[in-house]
Amino acid sequence: MPKLKGWWKNRSTAGKVELYTRWSFHFFVVMEFLGIGLAPLIGAAGRSSALVPLSLFLMACAHAALCGVHSSRALHWVVGRRERPTRLAVATALATGATTLAVLALRATGRLDPSVAPTLVSGLTCFATGSLVLSLRSVKHIWCVSPAVAAGTAVAVLALGLPPGEALGYAVGVLLGNLLFSATCGFSAWLLNTVYELDRSREIQARLAVAEERLRFGRDLHDVMGRNLAVIALKSELAVQLARRERPEAVDQMIEVQRIAQESQREVRDVVRGYREADLAVELEGARGVLRAAGMDCRVDFDAAGHELPPEVQSALGWVVREATTNVLRHGDAQSCVIRLTVPQAGPATLVVENDGAPGTPSGPPGSGLAGLQERLAVLDGTLQAGPAAGGRFRLRAEIPGGHVKRLEERA
Repeated sequence: MPKLKGWWKNRSTAGKVELYTRWSFHFFVVMEFLGIGLAPLIGAAGRSSALVPLSLFLMACAHAALCGVHSSRALHWVVGRRERPTRLAVATALATGATTLAVLALRATGRLDPSVAPTLVSGLTCFATGSLVLSLRSVKHIWCVSPAVAAGTAVAVLALGLPPGEALGYAVGVLLGNLLFSATCGFSAWLLNTVYELDRSREIQARLAVAEERLRFGRDLHDVMGRNLAVIALKSELAVQLARRERPEAVDQMIEVQRIAQESQREVRDVVRGYREADLAVELEGARGVLRAAGMDCRVDFDAAGHELPPEVQSALGWVVREATTNVLRHGDAQSCVIRLTVPQAGPATLVVENDGAPGTPSGPPGSGLAGLQERLAVLDGTLQAGPAAGGRFRLRAEIPGGHVKRLEERA
């Protein structure tokens, strides 16, 4: 039972919607087999010859299987995994037309029960239309399928010599049934495509955030090093020219180059230090904004209790918030997240990040993010605990001893 629950629970929202949609179309195959395929056999009860009902039953089963295969391939196309199944769609349409003509011909020659023919014609065209609209992207084209099928059915009925009233009945029944299936199946394809687009947008958003941070760091480093390197190059060239002329000022220029190089090293360290140090308040607000933008209900609770955290503690806990937010976005299917920071009067500073939608088993090899956080916290004698919690939730808890927490009144 746990494996069965995990099989569904470990899927993302897009994966769940796709699985539900696929099994709905698989169920359509069963419905066509039971509701349409068995109709000729039931209608032929008590008759001496069973050749025609049995043939229609086999044709309906083959048609149901063909529609099921096309629906599966078309859903792959909807989510962008393969090309549009154009040839299979044409084969499905031709098979539907040939089967429908065979049913109407048997009805016109009196070899098929008049009460069975409408069921077969409506069922075959409805299930085929529901499958074919999956291969269409334009809404206008989807709505044109049902009237075209209804008109074609009416023309076939009249061409076989059946009464106009019966042709009108076939046209109305086919039109209404096809419109219902077209709307249902078209909406299912649109919903599946929309969910996957949102999933891809979330991934692109995370990549853009990383790229933006890299650009910011590169821009800061360029601003620091660009001018200093230009001065070093200029003074080095001047020192070379003075040395060739055996001028004593060359030594002064090289001393100046050395001073600028040492200053550049210090400025680079400051840039890297500022990049690696995370501001806790900024990270908390950023986590709230990012998670809410991703459609999650994020709540941030902060209880300082008259304490102020020193920069090194804020940096360590800020990195915990940053890594936890990244994990919530990338893993599982979270709908709500709670970030709670507690700094009591006496005791350790505690940061808890808890979210729902956590997978029962981790997907893929473990990353290095949590290991890096443990190393950062270990410098401050802190601890990190991460694992599943009650109610299908995941909890990350970081704790730093109270000795690293400073009271405001002590700093005054």
